[in-house]
Amino acid sequence: MIVNADCIEHLKTVEDNHFDSVVTDPPYHLTSIAKRFTNSTEAKHGKDGSFQRLSKGFMGKEWDGGDIAFTTDLWKEVYRTIKPGAVLLAFAATRNYHRMAVAIEDSGFEIFDMINWIYGTGFPKRKNLLKPAHEPIVMARKGVNRSLNIDDCRIELSKDDKLQEGLKRDGSKLDTTDISETFNFKKFDRKPGLGRYPANIIHDGSEEEWSRYFYSAKASKKEKAGSNHPTVKPISLMRYLVKLVTPKNGLVLDPFAGTGTTGEACILEGRDYYLIEKTKEYIPDIEKRINKYDRLGI
Repeated sequence: MIVNADCIEHLKTVEDNHFDSVVTDPPYHLTSIAKRFTNSTEAKHGKDGSFQRLSKGFMGKEWDGGDIAFTTDLWKEVYRTIKPGAVLLAFAATRNYHRMAVAIEDSGFEIFDMINWIYGTGFPKRKNLLKPAHEPIVMARKGVNRSLNIDDCRIELSKDDKLQEGLKRDGSKLDTTDISETFNFKKFDRKPGLGRYPANIIHDGSEEEWSRYFYSAKASKKEKAGSNHPTVKPISLMRYLVKLVTPKNGLVLDPFAGTGTTGEACILEGRDYYLIEKTKEYIPDIEKRINKYDRLGI
């Protein structure tokens, strides 16, 4: 399903306990300064034009200039429409992750972890800022502690990886003295032929030593397929996340569909999608992605 609408208003029309998971990339609201400078001289008179420029949102996109991802109005509707035990994954920016996380928690969700997507191709927005190298993803659930699809998301060992039961890469014995006796380390972390236990970090393959983690580079120009959306996520990353938290044949909600990468990931992983996108100019991008698989639904 593809819906061109305001996500809050549309979700109000959806029945309770409908979706099996949520995988979404909300606006980061990085440059919205309207509330902070409403009473300032610059806001009133536009002294150097920066207020008008920044208040439009990231890269001039007005949809990034609000605060929808920081409101309980949104997340309460998401919470109501997902099934008990369903997991929410939502991307955020490092500087204001806390504002989204608090809104999600205040809407009834239990935040039980955070995934970090690390990459090496970020660039500083100003000279006095650090170069961005990761984006946090909140992991929250509705009530029931339902299992993740751990075994489906294990990381395949490389042909040069000598890791065996109870051994480190260098062949020395694995030290498990800091692990509780009640925790069966081998049972949880080692299953012959299935690979490494997935971690709460995802990277872009910058260093060989990082091969113990799943990695996904930023979306290439080819993968963006001509879209002018500034924050397209790589399909490999979205496939991994969809697979991690969604039962097979489950229905995934994305209230901020963008160019439809969540939808494409769902198709490739055997899940159903429910995409909501407010900005009309991105609907053709979504249709282009989905049409490749003859599964367009509007």
